Amino acid sequence: MHTLTEVVVTGIGAVTPLGRDVASTWAALLAAESGIRGDVLDHAEAADVPATPAGIMDVDPAELLTVVEAKRLDRSQQAALAAAREAWLDAGSPEADPERFATAVGTGVGGLLTLLREDKSLQAIGLRRVSPRAVPLLMPNAAAAVVGIEFGARAGTYTPVSACSSGAEAIAHGARLIRAGEADIVIAGGTEAAISPITVAGFMQARALSRFEGDPASASRPFSVDRDGFVLGEGAGMLVLERGDLARARGARIHAVLAGAGIAADAHHLTAPAPDGAGQISAMRKALAQAGFLPEQVGHVNAHATGTPVGDVAEARAVREVFGRTTVTAPKAALGHLFGAAGAVEAITAVLAVEQGVVPPTRNLTGETIDPEVDLDVALERRDLEQEAVVSNSFGFGGQNVSLVFAHA
Repeated sequence: MHTLTEVVVTGIGAVTPLGRDVASTWAALLAAESGIRGDVLDHAEAADVPATPAGIMDVDPAELLTVVEAKRLDRSQQAALAAAREAWLDAGSPEADPERFATAVGTGVGGLLTLLREDKSLQAIGLRRVSPRAVPLLMPNAAAAVVGIEFGARAGTYTPVSACSSGAEAIAHGARLIRAGEADIVIAGGTEAAISPITVAGFMQARALSRFEGDPASASRPFSVDRDGFVLGEGAGMLVLERGDLARARGARIHAVLAGAGIAADAHHLTAPAPDGAGQISAMRKALAQAGFLPEQVGHVNAHATGTPVGDVAEARAVREVFGRTTVTAPKAALGHLFGAAGAVEAITAVLAVEQGVVPPTRNLTGETIDPEVDLDVALERRDLEQEAVVSNSFGFGGQNVSLVFAHA
């Protein structure tokens, strides 16, 4: 019987609306704090776009880099590099054979803010004001390339672009590279910085974005009976994945084992989940099968749960089909939806849940406001994790579904 190569997580790094690093993000999540802030748009550019709360990064990622580095990178790339440096340091800055070292960094759109800025310069002033760095600043694969160049990774540079599941898919791909014998170590994760009038307008027209007008901290309400859409967010999350035997041989601290990863497609609709949840169910079951786990060995599910009326119920039904009435959490209530970075940042929260034996709370929700159609045990307060594993779900537009299983080392 073929035994899968063990893949372990030895380093984690993040820049999020809740904090400038992993420690501050995790502490704020456990304390049920909110990273959602008030109106963040420049209405001089889009006067008819209404005030919009969003999850802006807790620190300008440029401040985490040198002035020269920041000028040469788009905001999404700045966040990716800062998070990767934190993760690499956390992993102990291991000596890596460049030919056995890869990067996989997902994103939803890449350097959108650069594209918008440079197009504005072109239209207002002309060709001479367009930056010669415009293309590398806006291309989606630049974040993965920047991280690879920083650490000298030559086994491959990969960029999954699969909407909301991009970061999780990058992590799954990193594990595949190690299990296929193509790499011994992979920096994997996701990044996104695309909060702008055009993204707000587009999601509003699609009726996917929350139009909540009260306290911004209460705008993101996954699983709530009165939820009305997701809240935009930005940030980056990076994990250092290693071949287990090599990590143990060098005495690395292991946060968790990436025991399984499942990828499946709905093949149904560009934005709506399949009504029967077949793709989501398949991704979760594939991940469990690869891990060799039974559903009852999973202590909680980190739900994708964006706060859309249709999406939350569809996921709840899929989770119940696989796990029964299990415990779930919804970090987007505190973080907002980080799109291409969401799956990576939430994978980090799953890793920490396993390592520390704790289930994070879901804010903006009470027992009275949980949608009756969400027939799951939603954690409303911090709890102890009783089983050995956690599943993290990321389900993206296009019906692209990714589930990751993290377990105790």
